[in-house]
This record gives sequence, structure tokens and C-alpha cells, in this order.
Amino acid sequence: MPLRTIHAPGVYHGLRQKPPFFEGWYYKLVSADEYYKIVLIPGVILGQNGHAFLQVMNGVDGKTAYLEFPLTDFRADDRKFSIGLDKNRFDEHHLHIELDTTSCQLKGDIQLGALNPWPITWFSPGIMGWFAWFPHMECYHGILSFSHTLQGSLTWNGTEMDFSGGRGYIEKDWGKSFPSAWIWLQSNHFAATDACITASVAVIPWTGFDFRGFIVGFWLDGSLHRFATYNGSRIISLQIFDDYVSWVLQNRQFRLSLKAFRVQGGLLLGPTRQDMGQRVMETLNATVEVRLETLQGKLLFEGTGAHTGLEVMGNLPRLLQK
Repeated sequence: MPLRTIHAPGVYHGLRQKPPFFEGWYYKLVSADEYYKIVLIPGVILGQNGHAFLQVMNGVDGKTAYLEFPLTDFRADDRKFSIGLDKNRFDEHHLHIELDTTSCQLKGDIQLGALNPWPITWFSPGIMGWFAWFPHMECYHGILSFSHTLQGSLTWNGTEMDFSGGRGYIEKDWGKSFPSAWIWLQSNHFAATDACITASVAVIPWTGFDFRGFIVGFWLDGSLHRFATYNGSRIISLQIFDDYVSWVLQNRQFRLSLKAFRVQGGLLLGPTRQDMGQRVMETLNATVEVRLETLQGKLLFEGTGAHTGLEVMGNLPRLLQK
């Protein structure tokens, strides 16, 4: 993997990578009236059954589609954020979709406004922090945009979805496999504010053992509040119930409390070291209550994020261990 890609999470990281390897770009779109919600995930997996793919999820009804493409139809660049799947194009400015199969008829164009990515510095190149420099992590993560505007529409199985004036989000994952257990949530729909939250905690394999690692970013009023394993933050409590997840963290200055309410969603496919065989339940209809305060108890923010993406997956008893 060229060193230049470490500071460019949006580009393709798979050149000269040996299997197992996967890479996927996650686009979330929510319409201005907040009715239509859709996820598009173009990606590639290298291995015995290597192929490119496009996953689609309709957040309104939870219906999903997984479309395979031969590797010869996959085009990506390790110098710029640009992906092609046959006639479909994905980059930082524009989405062009042309799908016409028995399981999914989806066509349209979406223009993306200016992206708001996780800040990148030489030592801390994105949400992974200095972990991004380690060459043998199981899974890498990137936040390409906390929030951006949308213009355009998509037509899904005859239904036109107008996303003009709506809001988008982009992240990505790449590596050898998804973790054995994780919680992930994201929302950029808080009333009367530009607040955005992205948060994940997972079991991370590390040179013969594993540990519970986490990365959380809360964007508020032009500032990013970071809570992560690599910056000395710690988990005060993490609880998983049938209908909600409760999570409290703190860093050297602030305490962040999250309560995400679980609802039914749709089934996506995630990567293992063998194939795209992991069934991942994701919803776009969760809500998350967020509270940010100083360690002295001064309240800085309290609000509820709508249209929250939420996944709670894998060996959860191990995830709850400290």
C-alpha cells in the first residue's frame, strides 16, 4: 500500500494488496423532507470468489439488493477519490447510477456539495489516528464527510426519490475482514444545529490477542470532539439491551453520553476473510440521544439525532468486556 494513501482515506487502497482484502465506500442520502433514505455501497473483495459489488438499502422499508460485478468492471484510483462499476460512477462530487436487474431498477444522478471530512494531519491521518500507520490492522476506517448537501433524484423500481436540498454522509472501510463484534452508529440530523455524530466500538485483533477499541467523533459548532482509544479517552459504561444501547465516554475535557434506540432494519452483507458472507443488520431509522458536558458538569449540548444508522453485531459478550 503506497504511503500516500495513508493520508487519503477516500482513494483506493487495494493496489498490490494480496487476498483477503476488501474495500467499500458507504454513501448515505436523506431527502430534504426526511422521508426518503437510501444507502449505496460500491466496493470490491479480493479472494477465491473475488468480485466488485454494489449494495443498496432503502431506509424506508428496509429492502436491500446485492449486485455483483466482474472485477474487470471495477475501476478505482489510488490518487483520487473515484470509483466506477460498469456504467455507475461514485466520487466526491457526483453519483451516477444505472442499474436494471430483476432485483433492482435504480437510475439517477446526485450532485454532492462540499464534503466535511474528519481532519487529516501527518501524525493523525483521519479517524484512525496513529493506528492508520500500522500495516496489519484487520479493518481500517475513514470518514469522508460528516455532512454535505445533495441535489438530484433517483428512481427506484418506478418510485422517484427527490434528494434536492437533502443531506448526505460518506464513510469507508477497507482491510481483511469486519471485526468479530462491533457497534456502529451515525446521525447528522439534529434539530436546528449542524451537529453530527459517528461512533463505533469493536473487538480489535492485535499480535496474538485482542482488545476493545473505539473511535467517536461529535461535530458541533465547527469543532470536532474526539473520543478514541488512541487519544487517552475511556469508556465509562457500555450496555446493550434489546431495545437500546447506552454508552458513556470521556476524554481529558468532556463526557459524552449516547443512548441509541434499536429498531428493525435491512440485511446487508459484510466481508469475512473468505467472502462477503457476513449478514449485517442495519437500520436507518434509529434515534440517538446525545449529551455533551464538561467533566465539571457544564452542559454543552443535549439533543436527539434522527435517521440514525445503527448496527449491533457479533460476539456482544466479548464486546462488553473491558
